[in-house]
Amino acid sequence: MANQCLIAGLGNPGADYARTRHNAGFALVDRLAERWDARWTLERKFDARLARVERAGRTCLLCQPQTYMNESGRSVGALVDYHRLGLDQVLVAVDDADLPLGAIRMRPGGSSGGHHGLDSVASHLGSREFARLRIGIGRADPREREITGRVLGRFGDDEWRRFGKVIARAADQVECWLSQGTRTAMDQFNGIVVDATE
Repeated sequence: MANQCLIAGLGNPGADYARTRHNAGFALVDRLAERWDARWTLERKFDARLARVERAGRTCLLCQPQTYMNESGRSVGALVDYHRLGLDQVLVAVDDADLPLGAIRMRPGGSSGGHHGLDSVASHLGSREFARLRIGIGRADPREREITGRVLGRFGDDEWRRFGKVIARAADQVECWLSQGTRTAMDQFNGIVVDATE
């Protein structure tokens, strides 16, 4: 329906993955739920944690798939089908090791950039033309291509403090997306939120 939207933050469920870099999407929708005073429930038919809230004249569904990152599309696809959402009503938030910690970047569509969660969502939606918000987590070494250990590692205390500022700004960008659309949200918010040395 036209007055609905789905904001899916991708990550891995469980205490073992709490505060890991790969769970940046979870962190964002957690922040939105806190900001909007929305309550989470576990809905097993979608294999997801969901929170519903009225925002900017729309019914917003916050989602944390509980399928693990590489199968995130199962939950997102099922929700899109069930609620009969158009692709322009979907926003997916993920971590991005190719962006430095401190940066955010929204796009209206495009490739996954090798992100398995985005690959899964695109596969289940049958399209790559859905908005995505990438949250930079950086690389320990820009020349290193194998980053599994880094993305599944936890933020250090200083990183976590900076990351909190990034997530707050990313939440502002989502609110702009809701009220003014993807292009305005991109123009106003994409870029460096905090310097890596702050």
